Formats: sequence, C-alpha cells, structure tokens
Amino acid sequence: MKQKKPLYEGKAKVIFDGPEAGTLIQYFKDEATAFNAQKKDVINGKGVMNNYISEHIMLAVGERGIPNHFISRMNDREQLIRALEIIPVEVVVRNVAAGSICPRLGLEEGSVLNNTLIEFCLKNDKLGDPIIAPEHIFTFGWATPSELEIIIEDTLRINDFLTGLFLGIGIRLIDFKLEFGRYEKDGLIEIMLADEISPDNCRLWDAETNEKLDKDRFRRDLGGLLEAYQEIARRLGIKIPQNN
Repeated sequence: MKQKKPLYEGKAKVIFDGPEAGTLIQYFKDEATAFNAQKKDVINGKGVMNNYISEHIMLAVGERGIPNHFISRMNDREQLIRALEIIPVEVVVRNVAAGSICPRLGLEEGSVLNNTLIEFCLKNDKLGDPIIAPEHIFTFGWATPSELEIIIEDTLRINDFLTGLFLGIGIRLIDFKLEFGRYEKDGLIEIMLADEISPDNCRLWDAETNEKLDKDRFRRDLGGLLEAYQEIARRLGIKIPQNN
C-alpha cells in the first residue's frame, strides 16, 4: 500500500481517496476486533481473505441487480469503490438465533427463527451501536421511509441469495450485517449496498457439524480463524495468493 493520507480508519478497513472523482480506495487490514474493539489482535492474512471473499460476493450480488459500491479489486488488499454518503444505520439480518440476541431475549443459540428478522442499529462505536427502531431512523433524519423501504427490500433479496449460495457449499447463513449509502450521479440519488460481505460480518456454520467458520472463532477464543476463512474461500472456489 502506498503512503496515502486516510480519510477514515475503522476497525477492519481504511478508506483513502480514489484515483478519480467519485471513487475511493478501501484497504483491508489484518486487525481482528470484537466486543466493540475491547478485544483486539492481528491475524496475518485476514485482510487479504476478506478482500477476495467480499469481491466474490459483491460481484455476485451485483449480477442479481442489487447496486453496490464495489468497482474492482485493485490488488490483494485494496478495492476501488464508489464514494457513498453512508447511512449511519447497520442492518442486522437474523435467520437463526446467535450472538447478542440470545442473552438479550433469552433465546437458545441455534434456534431457528420463525421468519427472517431484521434489526437496525445506530452506527456509532462510542454508543456501542445501540438497537434502534424505524421511528428513530425517520425522526432523526438518518433515512427516509422510501429509502428504508429500498434498504429492506434489497436486504431480503441479499439474504435469499446468500442463503442459497452458502447452502450450496454446505454452509448455513446464521446472520449478517449490512450497510448502505447514497450514491449521487447526474443529480440523482441511488441507494447502494456498502462496506463488505465476508466472514467478518457474517455468521457461517458448517451445515453438517455446525462448526463456526466466521469471526466467532476469534470472539470465543476457538482459534483457527484464518483457516476458517480459507475454508470459506475454498468452498466458494476463490483462489487466493499465498504468503500475504
């Protein structure tokens, strides 16, 4: 990565100016974090894995008519993306009870939900990404009702597609997190999928054994995080260079 001044640095990625107006460069770091960054480590090669996996999934999602910010992968750690005005709302999609919802609602991990559950969180690390309702989103102007309608529709389509994609390679899609933003071109604004889709923001369990193949391996000190990500890439048919 050339020395550039970052526009924004998050827990897992760094954003830089892109080569052309309306573009950005998204750099994938090796840092692993959990519990709002209270737990941290460096997993060599994790950023490369997430870059390739997210590229694969974003391209597939785009082929199904869902607009997203991905333009191209530049190298092993960087993507060229469209510059969006990020909507400060995280969309959490749950198919099976796991993670924070279990202690919050007294659910047993692994319980299949009667229907896909969509939850919203305010994207604010200092506040711990609190859960919010659509009324909060409208009241504070984070998104309009019509924008949220598009977000929910795209989210459900993405969930349907990813559920089938992963099931086809023997993996259960338990839950995942999405972010969206506004893309302005020629005076028109389009809602687009942003961020990434990778084992960092998806819970992925082996369909036969329920072995965790996602960041829960780091959260729960299970070990083998990089090997789990490599297994996801292998099953998806993604070839990733070694020694990165």
